[in-house]
Amino acid sequence: MSQKIRVQRNLPLGVVLRRAPGVTRWARWVWTASGVLPGAGPAEWREMRREGEVTEYHAATLSLDLYGSDTEAYLHELCSQTPSVYVVLRKTDAEDIPLEVLTVTVSPYDAQDYADSGEEMIEKVPMPPALLAWVAEFVEEFHEEEVFIKRKRDKLRVDLVQDGIGDPRIGKPEDVYASPALRRRRLQ
Repeated sequence: MSQKIRVQRNLPLGVVLRRAPGVTRWARWVWTASGVLPGAGPAEWREMRREGEVTEYHAATLSLDLYGSDTEAYLHELCSQTPSVYVVLRKTDAEDIPLEVLTVTVSPYDAQDYADSGEEMIEKVPMPPALLAWVAEFVEEFHEEEVFIKRKRDKLRVDLVQDGIGDPRIGKPEDVYASPALRRRRLQ
């Protein structure tokens, strides 16, 4: 998405996807991100749990990258009612692997950027306490408040000169808004 300054910290983060039966005849299955696993090892659609028709998979393990330039976004997420991790998913044509896990982020601004395209699904998963502490420590270490500087207007009066009013081909001030074609007809 946007340009980032160098990665300050990263952590492998496993993504758990849940498949449940659909509630309509048009959707056979409903897929949701049900959890994240901080520090997880590599996995590719490993079945974790099955209860009746509901199955949970460790779908992928991706790197959760924290950037020094995004601490404002992380702070915004930490101050929300339920701090969360955003899992970005994209549908695939494959029958056995219906979703591709694109990325994980704790920045609500990055999640919004992905949501704007409309091609990706964004799932919000509550942040586990250990991950919450890790992100909070990072924000505490690298966040710098930006001082708001109000823009001051200059003292130049631009309304005293009437530039750009009317057509320069019209000579009389009272005809400033007259059309040049009408003036030509009057002169003939």
